[in-house]
Amino acid sequence: MGDVHGCRAELEALLDKVAFTSGDLLIFVGDIVARGPDSRGVLEIARQTGAILVRGNHEQKILSWRDERAAGLRPEPLSPFHRDVAEAMTPVDWKLFETSPFSYDLPEHGVYVVHAGLIPGLALDQQKPETMMRIRTVSDPGKRGEPTLWGARWSGPPHVVFGHNAAPGLQLHPWATGLDTGCVYGGRLTALVLGAGQKVPRAVAARKELLVSIPARHVWYEPTGRRRTG
Repeated sequence: MGDVHGCRAELEALLDKVAFTSGDLLIFVGDIVARGPDSRGVLEIARQTGAILVRGNHEQKILSWRDERAAGLRPEPLSPFHRDVAEAMTPVDWKLFETSPFSYDLPEHGVYVVHAGLIPGLALDQQKPETMMRIRTVSDPGKRGEPTLWGARWSGPPHVVFGHNAAPGLQLHPWATGLDTGCVYGGRLTALVLGAGQKVPRAVAARKELLVSIPARHVWYEPTGRRRTG
């Protein structure tokens, strides 16, 4: 599931559309809270479904703020929507954040899930958490011009499923699929739905058949500047 950002109504509608039921596995690519209207409700759905949350930069921001305060430090102040989430979280919610992995391996599907991405050419066990939560692009050594989306340079296996970068929209690279389609910005909420043991097709047309999405009900958050970020 792509970045939900507190869009509970859209999440519920998408789960209904894919006929999600007990026995199914729901994996969030991260950033399930903040900016949208109902982060608390999204957390409730995560608990009810037993979902796996891959840690995003927004979860990390809230965790770091709490931990720095507990250590007697002065953390950077949270934005109002991050503070609202932090103040509403229950001990179970904090546990979900604390135990959220930076990556999740699904070998039966040939899939590796991260929030933002990976550095092409670097082994999985050498990737840093900060990279996995924040990377968007990579530069071509010795070349000028705009950087390249990291997914376009990733050569699997595994096939990487990620979110974080809403600006390009749906990303369908040969070995990477980006699911952040900007729901909180008035775009869509998108899921990749795989059957038992099903692999992700490299062919774009076949992969599109596995994607399910619904439109946002509103523009819930309008970022400053022209570029939309995760």
